[in-house]
Amino acid sequence: MREMSRMPPPPAHLQMPLGEGSDPEFSDDENVPLNQDIYGGSRRSVQETKAWDVFRTLPPSTSSLSQDSQKFLELTIKCLKVFTYLLTFGVVLASGVITKGLVLLMTSQLRKAKTLSYCGKRRSGLFSPEKDYRATLPDEENVVWAWMLFFCFIVPELGTWFRSTRMCVFKSWKRPPFGDMMWVLVFETLHTIGTALLIFLVLPDLDVIKGAMLTNCVAFIPGLFGLLSRTRKESHVALKVMMDLLALACQLTGFVVWPIVEYNKNPDVWRIWLIPPAIFLTSFGWWENYVDKNSRFSTIKYFGRIKERLWKTRYFCYIFVSLWKILIFFAVMVLSMGTRLDNFSTVFDLHTAFSSHSINVTEVRERLPGLLVPDSSTVAPLEHTQPIPSQQGTPIYVFLIQVFTAWLCYIFGKFACKICIQGFSFAFPINLTIPVSISLLITACGLRFDHACSFQVIPEYLFWECKNGDILNDFLNNDYAWVWLFWLLSQTWITLHIWTPKCERLASTEKLFVTPMYNSLLIDQSIALNRRRDDEGDVKTEDLNLGSDDHENEVSQYYETISIHTDSSNNNASKIKSSDQITRIYATATMWHENEEEMIEMLKSILRMDEDQSARRVAQKYLKIVDLDYYEFETHIFFDDAFEISDDNEDENVVNQFVKLLVNLMDDAATHVHQTNIRIRPPKKYPAPYGGRLVWTLPGKTKIVAHLKDKGKIRHKKRWSQVMYMYYLLGFKLMDQPISVDRKEVIAENTFLLTLDGDIDFTPSAVALLVDLMKKNTNLGAACGRIHPVGSGLMIWYQMFEYAIGHWLQKSTEHMIGCVLCSPGCFSLFRGKALMDDNVMAKYTTKSSQARHYVQYDQGEDRWLCTLLLQRGYRVEYSAASDAYTHAPEGFSEFYNQRRRWVPSTMANIMDLLQDYKKTIKVNDNISLPYIFYQTMLMGGTILGPGTIFLMLVGAFVAAFRIGNWPSFEYNIIPILLFMIACFTLKSNIQITIAYVLTAVYALVMIIVLVAMFLNFAEDGWDSPSAIFFMATAASFIITGLLHPKEIMCLPAGLIYYLLVPSMYLLLQIYSCFNLNNVSWGTREVSTKQKKKTREELEAERKALEEAKKAKKKEGFLGFLHREQQNDDEGSIEFSLAGLFKIMCCVHPKPSDERQQLASIANSLDILKKRFETIEAHMGIVPSGRRRSTMQPRVSLRGDNTSIVNEGTMNDYSDSESEKSGPKEERDDLVNPYWIEDKALKRGEVDYMPGAEVQFFKDLIEKYLYPLLKNPQEQKKMEVELKELRNIAVFSFTMMNAIFVLIVFLLQLNKDTIHIEWPLGVKTNITFVEATSEVLISQEHLQLEPIGLVFVFFFALILIIQFVAMLFHRFGTISHILASTELTCCNKKAEDTTEDAFIQKNAVDIVRQLQKLKGIDGDYDSDSVQDGQLGRRKTIHNLERQRNKKQAIGTLDVAFKKRFFSISAEAAENGMETETPVLGNMRRLSMRRETMKALAERRETVVQERRMSKMQTMGAKKPRTRTSIASDADHQRVFTPNGGSVNDAYESDMDHYGPPPSIRSGTRYRTTEENLIEALKRVAVKVVDCCQDHRSPQQEQGGGMLLAAFEFM
Repeated sequence: MREMSRMPPPPAHLQMPLGEGSDPEFSDDENVPLNQDIYGGSRRSVQETKAWDVFRTLPPSTSSLSQDSQKFLELTIKCLKVFTYLLTFGVVLASGVITKGLVLLMTSQLRKAKTLSYCGKRRSGLFSPEKDYRATLPDEENVVWAWMLFFCFIVPELGTWFRSTRMCVFKSWKRPPFGDMMWVLVFETLHTIGTALLIFLVLPDLDVIKGAMLTNCVAFIPGLFGLLSRTRKESHVALKVMMDLLALACQLTGFVVWPIVEYNKNPDVWRIWLIPPAIFLTSFGWWENYVDKNSRFSTIKYFGRIKERLWKTRYFCYIFVSLWKILIFFAVMVLSMGTRLDNFSTVFDLHTAFSSHSINVTEVRERLPGLLVPDSSTVAPLEHTQPIPSQQGTPIYVFLIQVFTAWLCYIFGKFACKICIQGFSFAFPINLTIPVSISLLITACGLRFDHACSFQVIPEYLFWECKNGDILNDFLNNDYAWVWLFWLLSQTWITLHIWTPKCERLASTEKLFVTPMYNSLLIDQSIALNRRRDDEGDVKTEDLNLGSDDHENEVSQYYETISIHTDSSNNNASKIKSSDQITRIYATATMWHENEEEMIEMLKSILRMDEDQSARRVAQKYLKIVDLDYYEFETHIFFDDAFEISDDNEDENVVNQFVKLLVNLMDDAATHVHQTNIRIRPPKKYPAPYGGRLVWTLPGKTKIVAHLKDKGKIRHKKRWSQVMYMYYLLGFKLMDQPISVDRKEVIAENTFLLTLDGDIDFTPSAVALLVDLMKKNTNLGAACGRIHPVGSGLMIWYQMFEYAIGHWLQKSTEHMIGCVLCSPGCFSLFRGKALMDDNVMAKYTTKSSQARHYVQYDQGEDRWLCTLLLQRGYRVEYSAASDAYTHAPEGFSEFYNQRRRWVPSTMANIMDLLQDYKKTIKVNDNISLPYIFYQTMLMGGTILGPGTIFLMLVGAFVAAFRIGNWPSFEYNIIPILLFMIACFTLKSNIQITIAYVLTAVYALVMIIVLVAMFLNFAEDGWDSPSAIFFMATAASFIITGLLHPKEIMCLPAGLIYYLLVPSMYLLLQIYSCFNLNNVSWGTREVSTKQKKKTREELEAERKALEEAKKAKKKEGFLGFLHREQQNDDEGSIEFSLAGLFKIMCCVHPKPSDERQQLASIANSLDILKKRFETIEAHMGIVPSGRRRSTMQPRVSLRGDNTSIVNEGTMNDYSDSESEKSGPKEERDDLVNPYWIEDKALKRGEVDYMPGAEVQFFKDLIEKYLYPLLKNPQEQKKMEVELKELRNIAVFSFTMMNAIFVLIVFLLQLNKDTIHIEWPLGVKTNITFVEATSEVLISQEHLQLEPIGLVFVFFFALILIIQFVAMLFHRFGTISHILASTELTCCNKKAEDTTEDAFIQKNAVDIVRQLQKLKGIDGDYDSDSVQDGQLGRRKTIHNLERQRNKKQAIGTLDVAFKKRFFSISAEAAENGMETETPVLGNMRRLSMRRETMKALAERRETVVQERRMSKMQTMGAKKPRTRTSIASDADHQRVFTPNGGSVNDAYESDMDHYGPPPSIRSGTRYRTTEENLIEALKRVAVKVVDCCQDHRSPQQEQGGGMLLAAFEFM
């Protein structure tokens, strides 16, 4: 590496002088040699333009469907998220308050002989409204409310038991150690006993206000364990310990305050002393959340290890623990109520308790002053008691409301945590629950005390236990209620973690909460204390290092590989590094014959990913933020059949027209994305064992690697391209690296393959949503997005609706009740670790050797790959929020051929899964028996679909044309039979033509069917089965479409879908089945005129022609005299007669030409020399004689002058050297293949793959990817086997449908005998018989044949399942979208009011604005007027300014640095009003003045770090500072080239040497002193650098001091 860093600068004649307006500090000029590491990757158009040719074509606006869709959603989603914030906050708070209030209401009814004021207005017949009454509750009322509290407790416990049982039955589980089980049982038992004592003995004897306050004191054990779990590694640990002790002291006061107060009032109340044990035992319920295995205390460590093991054993434990808790709670309830009731057996008298019983209401009279009473016995008694019946349904209603609101509080609280709105919508309302409840209860008690008839909603004899008098004053002065504020604050401190969540978006319930459910009797405390404290993300990016010691791995020359930071000799090699957990995404696109529009959409998508990745990387490097969504990205394109015979030389290959099109479109795609004219650097060209490779570096510094496959060297077609990139990226790039197994495990889990088609259109946000799913569930093997078809015409309209309902209903259902069966290869994310598992990658390389293999393996390779993942236990999911757009077949023929591949492969893979369902269910936790049953129903419906459509047509003809069943049957069966015969005998194109005609006819028939259906509805009634099914289907589609507002325009296309139902579900099924033996691809085929034949094909044709000629000669009269000439032998004496025979005497071998032998030896030596030079170059050895470079300057010969210009100013298509006549050059495909000199590939550098990589591909080709030899005999044998498979499938398919049709049709004919009477829509016939004067009334039921009715219910069941699953999946999708949407105003906390915090949260967006290439050269005005008013355009000025441009920036990081390092504190203070054009344009980037100040501070920090980095390079020690996340060596190399030295093309001096001076017109003016100091500094750097290998430590330190002195100057 040191040798390479000293590479000399290019010769003077290759250096282009800077123009007048150029900026040498920030330009992407071409002075830098291409083989240097500081390659920028792209450039802007900089060549001088003639005055007569200055007219421009401005870049088109971005019009990708994926971007338009994203913009459409942004504002809507933000408004929806604001609404979600408020709604979730309101629901959590309201449900928490209602739940708490209802629990206190129920406990208030447990006090023995409770009395309260009674309102007699409702019963005016029994009570006088003017008198006062009091109601006394009997024991039966106490019992019923005790049982309601018991039911409230057991509902979530039963939910825990059900969830645990389901997990253990349908997923894997692990038995816990006996000690773990016992400790969990002990803690849960103590918690249950404490809760029961609190509910049944403590709270009933307290007034409701005190009871509500007391619930804030149940956090003592969590606070204690949290204190003991503190470690010294935490920040401000002393302050935290002090706060913990203070919180524990506050919690302890709750143990004694109320007992002392109540004892002073009534010494006989013994239950009040149960408060300390009750709340102490209750607090044991949340022990697990507050223990840590890293604690300094052995007991806490032990509990922490139990907690860690419970991740895998929890559900098995809680199958038994939940039932045990129910038993304990029941036992304590019975014992507690036994102390309150006169008769213990009353507890079990449920019939009396739950039925209506008497409530005694007593009239209360005011006593006379002085307690005087009348002495006459005739006066009415002072108290009159009147029994009234209780309302027996009230306890049930209260119980149901309490259960529902508790569940609602838990669900919405969990929802808030999942979508990352936890602070405002979860923590805030949870902490407000008790204050709001107390406020409302004080108000309610006050109103009830003033007037007994205040609340008419609940029965008059029910109310909370309230104090009489001035409640507020009495509490504050006499009951020490102000102490409650300390209890509330201590609970808030102990649950402080709920305000600062660290989990990822859409985290699972297990990551959010410790135990599966909640305690509904203490809902707010339960949810807050149960919320996990250690929910940190797996990736700790702040620990990553960007030190100068990290060098690029020599094995990979194209991008950072996982072997960076690796030292095979390191003793700590097995230690997992933080960088191993970074997300790595490899975009793998397979291409074949895509057109221009399709290619450019895919390239634009890749360039958007490049821009996004650059923004995240630069934000971390310069703004010093931690981005948890950071990822490394690289693109690999695998071009099938990329070569063809050259027009100039038939012995050589060149790239085909599609590769050339890709090369030409790269600049257009970049111009579209960046909205300014940009040229990507020509691709670097590599010879390869499989053909060749082209490598582009994009403006964001990510790579596009195009692998050009020669089908004569490597196996072609899509599946083999997938095998190629799986083994290359996961085998060679990962498993073949010298790192530990543990690191490989972590890296494989965080490495993802983004599979793409060559026509896909997507956005970075769509990929981020798929990555979110992967991070959420490590068992997720693949995830796919919502695919939208793109194109025009009727077939596209049909596919719009077909794709819509397929994703809305089918994929959503598979996602919810099991697994998605197919993750389409056009846009899916696969986990590397899952693909590397047994029976996945290795089995995917299976060569098709049976007829079934061709159908299952090659016709639907993506579905087979997902089947392999499912059979290994991995899950496949679907994200409806991740949108991608692909070009769909627009023609009828192409569509039929595509589905001819899809239909058999789909059925083959599903049948494979169903046949092996027992093993799959055992291995895969997400696939259950009901899911298998669901897929079996779908398979049956698919097979019998043609028969169902046929019967529908028969019935429609009967209803529409009023004909009999048999004529209708004949009219419909004849075209079907003719089409089946055609499919069996005629060619494929003729079959499709017939299908096309029949499709048009059946479209008209479907109109008739529609009319017939409505006629049937009118005759049979709208409550007939067919009418109900039709309306339900239509309603489900409409409702589903309304729930997908962005896709609602797919609904009108449903009309086309309806018209094409017979074609797609009848004709297409027949066509697919009858052409099962056709295993050709069928789409994107190129005609013979367009596609050139390969050398192998031409050679085969030549040999066949020679054989034919030989055979023809042998058939002649003198054929037996014919003898081929042999040139290998010659004779000393030979003669012949008329060519009929030849005599040779003294035969000996013909001597070979010595000159030919010498030429062959010389060519071999040349090849060896080139290979040695390649090895030396890769080893860093500089050869004595420089090899001929492909970057030789070209002499431009003109009439006026001759000039030598740099390659950067010339056309990329220029030839590297003039053509010379001479002997034919000897070629080696790994050194100098013919295609590498193709002008169409532009003048990129030629480089060579490392030897290890070359050997890898040779081995891979030899073992798995060797081209399949076309053996005529084997091909003929396979054709026969395919036809046999076709015949079996046709027979089975035809017979099953024929049997089904015959059975249903015959039952229809005889439904008068065999039928089922439909209970709805009964017709009543009234007949008057004149002869007998009788009126006959008869009822006529609709008669249904049994099989047809069963089939209707069968489809209805499938529709119901899919609709319900869609609703649940839609909720999950909305949650995913909301979780991915950021609202700064809602996320901002009180302490985050600084602009530094604003930058921390919005760093990536700020970098996106600062790195834009558009406007970096001051061309905002010229580019922004393209849509402006005509009169305001300065056309001539803009053209002249554009013509005079000399240099332009074409890389995103350089554009960012130019803006970022131009920011100064003074400019920020002045609002940038007086700055240079670069700074002035910042205002157009929506930057606030305060934000600019914060950016200026970040800039100063970076400058200081650069200085220290340079001092460290020269020998000074670098202080320890906080590093940023971005860790790849390629990025380090780009930003600090050559170990800290300055590169003039990309680094400005102000980056290292302080604030920038003013810049005017792009030219920097320095004083003479500044120039001198700068020159001396550079000399010092060169001197020290040249001597660094031979200097002593003292000299090294002196060099550092010398450089530091110049820095100070």
